[in-house]
Amino acid sequence: MPELPETEAYVAALGAHVVGQALETTRLASPFLLRTVEPPLDEAHGKTLESASRLGKRILMHFCDGPTLVIHPMISGRLRWKKRGAGLPGKAGLLAFDFVQGTLVLTEQGSKKRASLHAFADPESALVLDPGGLEVIGCDPGEFEGRLRASGHTLKRALTSPKIFSGIGNAWSDEILWEARLSPAARAGTLKPEKVEALFQATQSVLTAARDRLVERALQAFPDKVTAFQPEMAVHGRFQEPCPRCESPIQRITRAAGHDFHYCAECQTGGRILADRSLSRLLKDSWPKRLEDL
Repeated sequence: MPELPETEAYVAALGAHVVGQALETTRLASPFLLRTVEPPLDEAHGKTLESASRLGKRILMHFCDGPTLVIHPMISGRLRWKKRGAGLPGKAGLLAFDFVQGTLVLTEQGSKKRASLHAFADPESALVLDPGGLEVIGCDPGEFEGRLRASGHTLKRALTSPKIFSGIGNAWSDEILWEARLSPAARAGTLKPEKVEALFQATQSVLTAARDRLVERALQAFPDKVTAFQPEMAVHGRFQEPCPRCESPIQRITRAAGHDFHYCAECQTGGRILADRSLSRLLKDSWPKRLEDL
């Protein structure tokens, strides 16, 4: 799923390549994509895209004297900037925005269509979709700590909850926790002050660097290939590869929802292997407890 850095890249790409153009028409291939009735989608026809912005992991398109359209790509949704009038690709094509100089296509791979599109009369009305998470880049350290400790969750769950922190998902939370040298399973409410400070600083540095890097690329060319894995990542998607810091093999946990998260046992858990909900129950006493047991 596109997270804060990738969504900011989409917003920057829209600003560089699409903002200022008039929307001629829309082609809706999947009626399940559109989740609102009023205002109708065709109210954006003939209107100029005035700006784009981010709300959590959602992309907002603001039309001059027209509606605000909100796209939530979910896990597999992606935006692509094509030649004007480009066709929708097979089963993956959900929606096409035909602008004067090109076509913005929304696709979603897989059989489970989770992406959504909402239309609102104005930007303020779109805020109803805001789950309330704190915008972490540039936030106050005290507010960050307050949100974290009030959650009562593990660090992994707290970072990825849209009601606590805005725009952080599975991939970048792995990178943040690795940078801070903290266990994904540590409890937020019991974290020592110096560990909270380390987590705050890691959140700022990891997300800011990723955002700036992806935005710079998006200004040059529209990001057609957005994935959860980035080459610069230290642990996410690098199961059994050596940790860039200590060279121990990166570990993986598969959650019930099917999402994997990654960590370095040597750097983050004192060499302890965290239990996997499925494999540890299957292996029981044979499940390795520490790195040396592997």
